[in-house]
Amino acid sequence: MQPWDAGLRIMLVLGTRPEAIKMAPVLAELRRRPGFRPLLLSTGQHREMLDQALAVFGQRADLDLGLMQHGQALPELFARALLGVGGVLAREAPDLVLVHGDTTTAMAAAMAAFYARIPIGHVEAGMRSFDTDQPFPEELNRVAIDAMATLMFAPTEVAAANLRAEANRQGRILVTGNTGIDALLATARAVSLAPPPLGVALDPRRRLVLVTAHRRESLGEGMRRIAEAVARLAARGDVQVVWPLHPNPAAREPARQRLAGLPGVHLVEPLGYPEMVWLMSRAALLLTDSGGLQEEGPALGRPVLVLRDVTERPEALASGAVRLVGTDPRRILREATRLLDSPAHYAAMARPVFPYGDGTAARRIADAIADWAAQRIETGHRDAA
Repeated sequence: MQPWDAGLRIMLVLGTRPEAIKMAPVLAELRRRPGFRPLLLSTGQHREMLDQALAVFGQRADLDLGLMQHGQALPELFARALLGVGGVLAREAPDLVLVHGDTTTAMAAAMAAFYARIPIGHVEAGMRSFDTDQPFPEELNRVAIDAMATLMFAPTEVAAANLRAEANRQGRILVTGNTGIDALLATARAVSLAPPPLGVALDPRRRLVLVTAHRRESLGEGMRRIAEAVARLAARGDVQVVWPLHPNPAAREPARQRLAGLPGVHLVEPLGYPEMVWLMSRAALLLTDSGGLQEEGPALGRPVLVLRDVTERPEALASGAVRLVGTDPRRILREATRLLDSPAHYAAMARPVFPYGDGTAARRIADAIADWAAQRIETGHRDAA
C-alpha cells in the first residue's frame, strides 16, 4: 500500500536542522487533518542535528536518502540530492512538494519537482538580501525556488512585495507568518516548565552572551575576526559566553584556536533546540549570523547583533531589536558594549516584538493548501496556480 491512498498527497522535503525546526509545525498540522496525506523525505544533508530536531517535535522522517558526507562540496551535494529526490518523486508521485527556505536540499528538491512537473510549495518565500554573495549560496536558491513555485508562503508583507516585483514569478502568494515562530513559542513554553539539562555550568553573576556563526561567506578571515571580537568581549570579566560550535571544521576551528581555555568562554558542541531556546531566553545578548535567530531573538525580547553585512530580514532591523554589525571586531565590541553598559540603549532593543507572526503560520499554510486543492478539483487541475 502506498503511504497515501486518499486525500491530497504532500511530500515535505528537508535536510537540515533549521528546516526540521521550521517544517515540524507544518508537518504536524498536515498530519492532524484528515484531508492530507503527508510524507516526510529527509535528504540527510545534516545528520544527527536533523534527527534530534525532528524528535523534539515528536516527528520523524518517513524516507531518508542519507546523503550526509564529511567535507561534501556543494556541487556534489546538490547533484546527489537532485537525483535522490527525483527518484523518490518518480516512485511516489505526490500532488504537491513542500520545501523550506534556501538550503541546497530545498533547491535540489524544488528542481526535481519542477522537472517532474509536480507543483511546488515554498515555505518562507520571498525573503531577499538582493546580494547573491550574501548569504551564499542561499540568496540565489531562494530566488530560483520562488521562480518555480506554485504556492509561495511569504512570512511577511515585505517578502510578499518582493515576490510581486519579480517578473519571473508565476505562482500564488500568501502571507502566513513564519513557521519558526510557531516552533519557538511552543518550545519556549515547554522549557519554561521543564528546563532542559544544559551540561554547562553558568555563573549567575555574569550576563550571558550567546554566539553562533557558520555562514560560508564568513569562513576564514571573517570567522577569525568574530572570534577576536568575542575574546575582547569576554575580557570584560562581567559576561560569560556560550558558543555552540558548528560541525563544519572551517567554522569551528577559528573559535577553538582563539577562545579555547579563556575564562568565561564555553565552547560547546551543537545543542538541541530546547537547549538553544532556553539559552536564548536567558541571554542578555545574541551575536549571530543565523537567519533563524534574527527571527527568534526579537520574539523573546533579546537584542540581536548580526554578524553579517546584509540581511534578508529587513523586518527584524525595522523592529529595532536587530542590528547589523558585520565581522569587524571593533564594531562588534562597540555595539555589544553599548548594549551591556547603557540601560536605556538596552531597553530600546530588549522588548518582545513579532515581525514574523503570531505562531499560527502552519495553520494558515494548511488552510491555503486546502483551498488550492479544492480549486484544482473544481477546475480539473487547470489554472489553479
